[in-house]
Amino acid sequence: MAEYSDLSVLIVDPNPGMRGSLHNMLNQAGITKIDYAVSSGTAIRQLGKKPFDIVLCEYDLGNGSGENNGQDGQQLLEDLRLHKLILPSTIFIMLTSEGVYSKVIGAAELTPTDYVLKPFTVDALLQRIRKAVERRDVFLPIHQLVEMGSHRKAVAECLIAEEKNPRYAIDFARLRAELLVALEELAEAEVVYQVILMTRPIAWAHLGMARCQFGQQKYIEAQDTLQDLLTHNPKFMAAYDLLARTHEALGQQESAKKILEDAVAISPNMVHRLRHLGEVAYETGDVSVAEKAFKQVVAKAKYSEFRDPEDHVKLVKTLVKKGDANQASGVIRDMERSLRASANVEACRAIAAGLLQEMSGNITAAAAELTTAVNAIGASRGLSTGLKIGLVHSCLNVKLDQQASDLMLNLMNDTESGVSMDDAVQVFEKAGRHDLAAGMGEQIKHHVEELIAHAAEQRGQGDLRAAVDTLNAALRKAPANMSLLPAATSAILKQLDDLGWEVPLAEQCAFLLERMRKIDPAHPSLEALQAQYSHTQRKYGIATTA
Repeated sequence: MAEYSDLSVLIVDPNPGMRGSLHNMLNQAGITKIDYAVSSGTAIRQLGKKPFDIVLCEYDLGNGSGENNGQDGQQLLEDLRLHKLILPSTIFIMLTSEGVYSKVIGAAELTPTDYVLKPFTVDALLQRIRKAVERRDVFLPIHQLVEMGSHRKAVAECLIAEEKNPRYAIDFARLRAELLVALEELAEAEVVYQVILMTRPIAWAHLGMARCQFGQQKYIEAQDTLQDLLTHNPKFMAAYDLLARTHEALGQQESAKKILEDAVAISPNMVHRLRHLGEVAYETGDVSVAEKAFKQVVAKAKYSEFRDPEDHVKLVKTLVKKGDANQASGVIRDMERSLRASANVEACRAIAAGLLQEMSGNITAAAAELTTAVNAIGASRGLSTGLKIGLVHSCLNVKLDQQASDLMLNLMNDTESGVSMDDAVQVFEKAGRHDLAAGMGEQIKHHVEELIAHAAEQRGQGDLRAAVDTLNAALRKAPANMSLLPAATSAILKQLDDLGWEVPLAEQCAFLLERMRKIDPAHPSLEALQAQYSHTQRKYGIATTA
């Protein structure tokens, strides 16, 4: 079959006999570009070097001789998708026995392209590959646009493809909705899902609609959508995850914990869900559930190439809250022994050790460890904002005020952290440190004044776009600052009036006006700015009524 001769295949199987058998089967289809992996770890390293068109993966990887012989195929797929080591166009086929399949498919999480049940014939395998390749080829042009970053063009091509390929019309509509979500055009994506659901009640379309509702902060609507979905599809696992998050968004932590516990009972192997359960349980004070969940996370992630030292910190934090110093010490020793040395690991080790020393009453030793952690944070990459804010609190507990303030300022200045100036002040206020909050508030006020002055200077020089960019950067740090909001709104209106109407900028302006109205409906600038916005709409013939 010459049409398959260019396909590259990675066989992931610990059994040399099975690898040889699969190799021979593939050769019969003219496929000769074949590589092997005996475990999840070797598979990840192979995929990190080059892409493959097809991955044939044994579900049970537990008998391999590689160092990562503890993951199964589903956990490997979770890692590959999470860390984007396989392209959306990659064909991933799981090979499994019928007994295992019956367990896996009932709570399928990260659905592979296909399952092939053992034993199977060469014809059965090649028929599945043929079907998967045919489908991939139909979608490949759009996947290639996505890989190039041309999301809007991909959306347009999906719409055309829906008409040209009626067999795959629903799949193209789904891809179009997912692309709209990626572009943060949630209302438009929601409409696409609604149209799909008018055709037939598909579970993934209900989930997609709920995600759009959640993203638009329509939490009650999202809850109703998800609860209806789970009534008819009680093993649609991703719905549990999102339903838990809707309850969290509404401040219903206990309900979120119960939903996650139900989900884990159905599908107990997904690391991200166990981690989420541990976090919610810890927040609600359920130390027993948190401990069990984090222990499972650490155990299941042990064989992953992407072990996260933060999981050890969360487990230590839980054990410290429980008062179990012996187990906490054991977790720290395991971290030191089993994780490769790095700034991230050193920061997490020092944070965990600091928590343990503080629990034991050794404040001087705790302060030394936390100082080490703060220093290691500076060289780390990818540690979560939550971990760093936790470190701020730990520093405050042992009187490391300067370290806490410096760390908070670094978080504020990191555009990826999501921490605003207002958030930073609140961290200190909630810790009962009004003095530090006031000091940071003064620094913030001074910084905002500098940015507003700089933007005014740019505006005076006629560089309207630069002025708007400066104030937008400031808004990301202080989104509710009532000196900044009118200055940013005024700068945007000036750009719209002088340089022409731009829909995204106009939408941002309307959003800022609404934010001002919510914070201070009597603000002296609000009425004039609203009038200016309406004037600019009329100038460009934009309808001002529905």
